[in-house]
Amino acid sequence: MFQAALTDAQTRVQAALDASMKPLDGIIADAMRYTCTGGKRLRAFLVMESARLHGAPTDVADQTAAAIEMIHAYSLVHDDLPCMDNDDLRRGMPTVHIQWDEPTAVLTGDALQTLAFEVLADLDVAPDRRLALISTMAKAAGASGMVLGQALDIAAESAPTPLTLDEITRLQAGKTGALIEWSAQAGALLSGADPAPLRDYSNALGLAFQIADDILDIEGDAAKAGKRLQKDADAGKATFVSLLGMVGAKKRAEELVVRACDALSPYGDEADNLKAAARFVIDRDT
Repeated sequence: MFQAALTDAQTRVQAALDASMKPLDGIIADAMRYTCTGGKRLRAFLVMESARLHGAPTDVADQTAAAIEMIHAYSLVHDDLPCMDNDDLRRGMPTVHIQWDEPTAVLTGDALQTLAFEVLADLDVAPDRRLALISTMAKAAGASGMVLGQALDIAAESAPTPLTLDEITRLQAGKTGALIEWSAQAGALLSGADPAPLRDYSNALGLAFQIADDILDIEGDAAKAGKRLQKDADAGKATFVSLLGMVGAKKRAEELVVRACDALSPYGDEADNLKAAARFVIDRDT
């Protein structure tokens, strides 16, 4: 059931992305389409499932899911740049600055970010709900969310001592967790419902996701991951695995899955796909 729902989300969000970018042409449009192809689409799935839980229209959910995938794609394009993580492979393909050049990569990320907000601004929902989605996305993606997390990550590379567990948790709550949290709450915001249960769910989910990433960076298969692994270890950066140990990190991830599933109790069996997503994030191999 979960895998079918995830596959459906991947198909639907790709169609919404294609539709949003169809009027665009030129090299930047080509690079936007290039970077918005493939991936797990977990954030899109969370948007669509939370929208389904709250009875939001499917077309509105799909457009909202496309917006968060654009923000996620923009962040990856910029993170891969030589001035950031300096990666040459993403999802098994050359990164945008390798496929084209650095200026194209910067502008592609900029264009994806602005198009995401354009998509949200055009949603056919009540103005207050549209504004709530836009303002919360800006916060999640900006200087108190994802951008803050990336800044802390860059600073950690030259820090005199490795980060503590609390510091890594704060860093990842921004870099990875903020967009996951927004995605899970989007359905409630679209419907004017209380997002608190989904906020609690996504807080645990986002942290479990990052711990799983740290585990995969050590135990994963680079061919399956479609990117270089063990970068943090090579750079001497502290991770959940380096601080908790492999056994401790896996135990912590399991505890977070339980916490995430418990937070969904108000929705009963209707939240089974979201519960399965929590298990998926720590069982995946990419």
